[in-house]
Amino acid sequence: MGQTIFYIIIAIILFDYILERVLDYLNSTYWNNELPKELDGIYDAEKYKKSQDYEKVKTRFSLITSSLSLIAMLLMLYLGGFAWLDNYVRNFTENPILMALMFFGILGFAADILTTPLSIYSTFVIEEKFGFNKTTPKTFILDKLKGWLLAAIIGGGLLSLIVWIYESTGEWFWLIAWAVIGVFTIFMTMFYSNIIVPMFNKQIPLEDGILRSAIESFAQKVGFKLKNIFVMDGSKRSTKANAYFTGLGSKKRIVLFDTLIKDHTDEELVGVLAHEIGHYKKKHTLTGTIISLLQTGLMLYILSLFIGNPVLSQALGANEGSFHLGILAFGLLYSPLSLILGLAMNIMSRKNEFAADRYAGENFKPKSLQDALIKLSVNHLSNLRPHPAYVFFYYSHPPLLQRLKALEKI
Repeated sequence: MGQTIFYIIIAIILFDYILERVLDYLNSTYWNNELPKELDGIYDAEKYKKSQDYEKVKTRFSLITSSLSLIAMLLMLYLGGFAWLDNYVRNFTENPILMALMFFGILGFAADILTTPLSIYSTFVIEEKFGFNKTTPKTFILDKLKGWLLAAIIGGGLLSLIVWIYESTGEWFWLIAWAVIGVFTIFMTMFYSNIIVPMFNKQIPLEDGILRSAIESFAQKVGFKLKNIFVMDGSKRSTKANAYFTGLGSKKRIVLFDTLIKDHTDEELVGVLAHEIGHYKKKHTLTGTIISLLQTGLMLYILSLFIGNPVLSQALGANEGSFHLGILAFGLLYSPLSLILGLAMNIMSRKNEFAADRYAGENFKPKSLQDALIKLSVNHLSNLRPHPAYVFFYYSHPPLLQRLKALEKI
């Protein structure tokens, strides 16, 4: 049975890789250096060619990184690398919590070290070439160290707690673990911007002035209680602009990247904020959190049905069952269901983006949001003519032209 599961895992990994390559190929058939008529007035010819070049470079780089990941995973599976690592950590301890921490800690650290050269190339060569990178080597190194620290504290803490719950509760494992993860998810939704973001970026309150007055005036008009408007130093790492809404209840806040403020007019910024407020008014944030929690519960329930079976560990080459090997094998087997759930979430997300756009257009000015979306897409060198299949599988937001067309109807 273990051998059968092993081959199922191999088939899933190969299917995922082939699917990515097919979608990349379909998307590449839409590449064209000549400016399409539907983009006239959005991109100029030179800028459009640059966006196509950026898309080609990113796709080639994705092919390299995903191919290397595939090779590494197949080698680990066929050579029994996961089983070897399991035996290695057993030389130091038989405590299931410590074994799991050592196993995933070594695995994660090794994977991160091996992929760091690719990350360096992406940041300091590709993003630099197209004028996006503002990250210094010092910032890159500090980000890496902080990422490891957070992984050790948060990831290690959650993993320890889940292993302890499994060892202590048996059949109620999935339900108690679900409750713990649910509480953590809600906590992070409320306090992520207060606790995690400051480790990487400075956030300062938006200063009094025309922009703040315009935002507060709109928020008051639509009955949105807004006290927390912050500006984040996104320019520390990239010229790309963004804005996001985070938190629940009294902890909700809107964060604007300084690059967004630099490149947009006040009316365009209010249009962007109207879109973000639309997500809150339409309860997209709350609904998304609930659906995420339900998906976590489903995954944990299915995990509880199989995790006690040593055949999962045996599929990875181990002679005896272990919780950490079981989780790893289950994660690989769960991939098809995760893909289906991800597609459903993307469909819902694209629908929500249209709804938030419509809210902004109806309650503010459609033209302001249109202008902002155009600037964002052009400044990011976004691919404005992606293949429909590529959009279906990967896009959480509708392509720009569809959003502009929908806003024109308001």
